[in-house]
Amino acid sequence: MPNRPLCSWGLALARGTPVPTAFGSFDKLTEAFATAAVDPARWDDAMNIASDATGSLGAILVPLRGRTPNLPKSDSMHGVVEDYVGTGWVHRDERSRSIPTILRRGVSSEFDFTTSEAMARDPYYQDFLGRHGLRWFAGVKVGEGEDVWALTLQRTVAQGPFSPDELTRLAALSRGLAGAATLARAFGFARVEGALAAFDMSRTPVAAIDRSGEVVRLNLSAERLIGADLQVVRKRLVSFNRDATAALDKALHTLIWTRGEAFHAPVVLPRRLGRPIMAYPSRLAAEAFYGLAACSGFVVFVDLDARLPADGSALIGAFGLTPAEARLAVRFLAEESLETAAEGLGISIDTARNQLKGVYQKTGVRRQGEIIALLSRLARF
Repeated sequence: MPNRPLCSWGLALARGTPVPTAFGSFDKLTEAFATAAVDPARWDDAMNIASDATGSLGAILVPLRGRTPNLPKSDSMHGVVEDYVGTGWVHRDERSRSIPTILRRGVSSEFDFTTSEAMARDPYYQDFLGRHGLRWFAGVKVGEGEDVWALTLQRTVAQGPFSPDELTRLAALSRGLAGAATLARAFGFARVEGALAAFDMSRTPVAAIDRSGEVVRLNLSAERLIGADLQVVRKRLVSFNRDATAALDKALHTLIWTRGEAFHAPVVLPRRLGRPIMAYPSRLAAEAFYGLAACSGFVVFVDLDARLPADGSALIGAFGLTPAEARLAVRFLAEESLETAAEGLGISIDTARNQLKGVYQKTGVRRQGEIIALLSRLARF
């Protein structure tokens, strides 16, 4: 679509006189972004200030790479964002066509990719934005490199589009907000490093994941798991088994890009030789990765090749299992069935069932798979 900001804007003015908007100082706005970079709980406040400073009805901070259902927004935009995410308009956003211009110039508006005539026929503008009384926007680049967001400023039909002079000022604002993005990323990485170090203290392998499902950091325990069977390729966790890789990708995207449970069922990552690695994806609380955050979640790994002492002494000490119950539980790490374990221990199947009931009762688990996960955690100590 040709770049026609001046003539298209003039056409819009001819069709209706916009209500004058206040385009004030950006000092409070840049200060609010710096504050939110340190304290993510303040991002919604920053959006309220952005809305006021630019004469807009509302403001929303949107990632240009990856997706998240938790978008920083001004108070006036809560219903809009709910509709945007909940009814799928996030996947049909016509304004995504402004991204090349935002990246190149630091700012963009409708008239960089469409016309007033096209907007009058477009379902995005009529069925979605029209329902909320919205029409015009400006997208302001926030950040540099791979991690770029857009401060999207929303105006009503009556408020009218952003003028060329306003867009020029917003392009200058983009350069001023770059520092806030750098600050937010630095604080975000500091929090991630602290969390990974805590996992390392318990020798738990963990990968920190961003909103695109890519690896931000591995802790030392996770680095030891990386090898021929599990690798990080172009920032993605990749199993030698394609189906396992696809299952893990799907689990991460489901967690990070939709609302719902904060944990996903474990994904089995096979090994060519030996028992598999179990991957447990989890998503951080919305407040923890709100706005310019470096990390959206973690993948915790359980290595089923880790071994307990054959006598199960760790289980005896931790849960009060009898020696016989502990020996039975340890057999499950070898992926033995109850019948095979009973035969190997030289006991009857009825005796094995009674011992298994004792294991369930004392450890608080309900299934044999949960026993395996529990034993694998204990095996790291």
